[in-house]
Amino acid sequence: MSINEILILVAIGVLAGFISGSLGVGGGIIIVPGLVFFLGLTQHQAQGVSLGMMLAPIGLVAFINYYKAGHINIKYSILLLAVFFIGSYLGSLMAVQLPSATLKKIFGVLMLIAGARMIFWP
Repeated sequence: MSINEILILVAIGVLAGFISGSLGVGGGIIIVPGLVFFLGLTQHQAQGVSLGMMLAPIGLVAFINYYKAGHINIKYSILLLAVFFIGSYLGSLMAVQLPSATLKKIFGVLMLIAGARMIFWP
C-alpha cells in the first residue's frame, strides 16, 4: 500500500466510524462509495472490503456507549443479528453473480430511495 492509499483509507475509516457511531450507518453509505471513488475498487471489491472490516467487533465500543445510555433493545439486537446473518449470506450469493456495473446501480438506487424517504416523509 502506498502512503496515499493509507491516508485515503484512514480518512474513509475515521469518517465512517464517526458517522456509524453517531448515526448508526457507515459501511454502505461511506466506506463502499469511498473505496469505489477514491481508490478505484470495483463495487464487488468495495462491498467485500466493507464486509471484511465489519466482521470484527468494530461497533463494540459504540454499542457499549449506547447500552450504557439505555438505548439498546437486546431482544431486537439478537433477532436482527440472526436474520442479518442469513440475509447477508443469501444476498452475497446473489451479489457475486451480478456484473459490477449492475450492482453499483442497484446500490445507488437504494441509497437514493432511502435518502428521499428520510428527507421527504416523516
